[in-house]
This record gives sequence, structure tokens and C-alpha cells, in this order.
Amino acid sequence: MPELPEVQTIVDDLNKKIIGCKITKVWFDVPKLIKKPNPKDFEKQIKDLKISIVKRRGKNILIYLKLPKEKKPSKLLLIHQKMTGHLLIGKWNVQNEVKSLIEGELSEKVNNYIHLILYLDNGQQIALSDLRKFAKILFGTKEEIESLPDLMQIGPEPLERKFMFSDFVNLMSLQKRKIKQVLMDFKVISGIGNIYSDEILYQAKIHPFKPANKLTEKELNEVFLAIKNILGKAVRMRGTSISDFRGTDGKPGNYARALLVYQKEDKPCKRCQTLIKRVKVGGRSAHYCPKCQKL
Repeated sequence: MPELPEVQTIVDDLNKKIIGCKITKVWFDVPKLIKKPNPKDFEKQIKDLKISIVKRRGKNILIYLKLPKEKKPSKLLLIHQKMTGHLLIGKWNVQNEVKSLIEGELSEKVNNYIHLILYLDNGQQIALSDLRKFAKILFGTKEEIESLPDLMQIGPEPLERKFMFSDFVNLMSLQKRKIKQVLMDFKVISGIGNIYSDEILYQAKIHPFKPANKLTEKELNEVFLAIKNILGKAVRMRGTSISDFRGTDGKPGNYARALLVYQKEDKPCKRCQTLIKRVKVGGRSAHYCPKCQKL
């Protein structure tokens, strides 16, 4: 699943490429992706709206829209890419459910999975590619969408300046669960996910099984600094493409080459040469160095 750096990469791209564009038409072939409104009404309600700004909340992409004469956005399109979804910008022909690429650098494999297209007045298109068809789309008024549990239940954003070490300490003091589980819980901290929780704990030299509320202040500080460092670097490198993720240009992210522990089972630790181990934590895999990250 795209995590915070991947979603932020998409958001940054969209802000550079589509701000001020008007949506002229909509195409989709998997109505179940549109959770709100009724798919039959989706195009009628979103057509002719202009894109004002794109933001991220957790792993949700928020496209704020306004009528041409409005000064401030009044509508909001929420897209959650789920396991295999990602947004692309390019131009396609769609006829008889066959997608054929006209322009861009997208591969045929990626292109075959497009299930929604927003046509823009500048000739470009925003396409949702989703192999497993799990993505979620919500559209309505700004107030309506912003007040949904999908957004209201999300924890603080770890890369925001206002997210301070004292906030992190307070959050961890309430958590008896394993630190790996806590870092992946979007209701505690938004958007970290499986890949980056492994990398964060490796940099901080913390065992994934250690209870969050048992970490010392020094250990918490190491984790906090690692969160800022790892996520910030991953955003700068345009995310991690282990399987499906691509940027809006169809190109993979670059952070995979910087990974030190995730999916490195039985490979030597970069610090001490001990073989990396993989264990299960709450149904998810955790990768760690048994020497550097002692319980």
C-alpha cells in the first residue's frame, strides 16, 4: 500500500501540474470504487469544477474544487489509493473498455489497470490505475468530506513542524502494544506503514517487539528523530516502489535503493554484519537486526 512518502509524492506532482484546471468529463469502468455520491451522479456533480489545491491527510489525497466564480473551494474529492492504486497524468483513448496510451511514459502494464479518468480543460487527464480495484473515491461538499471518520480518526502528521517530541512522548505513554504495531496504527500517527516502521526502528536501534510505553526518553527521542529523517528522505526520493507504486509520470520511486532492513531477511546488517531476521507482528512482517535491535 502506498504510505506517507508515496502519497505525498503524488500530491506534490498534482500541485505542480493541475492547479487551476477544470474537470470537463469523467470516465470509469468500476462503479464500486466511487463510494460517494451514487456513481451515476458523480460526473454530473464534479463536471466544470476547477482544481484549487491538493493536500494529503494520512494516506488520503484531497483535491479541493471550486466553481469558476468562487474564490474558495467548496467541494472536495477524496481518493484513497489502497493496496495497488496510484494516480497518473497523461492522455489516453478509452473505447470499448480498451485503454490505449496516446502520450506519456507509462508502460502497457500500468495502463491496462486504469479504471477512472478525469478529463481536464488543458488536454491532460488524471487517471487512477488500480490492479486490485480496492481504491476508494468520495466526493461532496468540503465540510461534508472533511467531517467523515475517514479523516477525523487519523492521528497527527509526523512531518508537520507542529508535531513535537513532547507530543510523541505523550502518545507513546498511552500505548502498551509493541512499538512496531503502534507506528503502523494510523489512529496514533498518520501514514507510516510497514516499510517505514521497519526502517525507523532499525535506525533507532529499537526491537519491534518492545512495548511503546516501556521506551526510555532517550529511545523515544531516537525513534522520533528517525521518523522525521526516514520519512523526509523518502519524500525527497519520491517514495518506495517495491511492487505497484508509480509517480504521476509512471516512473517508480527511488527510495527502494536506500532501504536498509525492509525485505532484507538473511542479508547482513549494514552496521554489524549480523543476518537480518523477519518476524510476525500483528499479522504483518517486521525486519530487524537481532544484534543492533535487542529486546
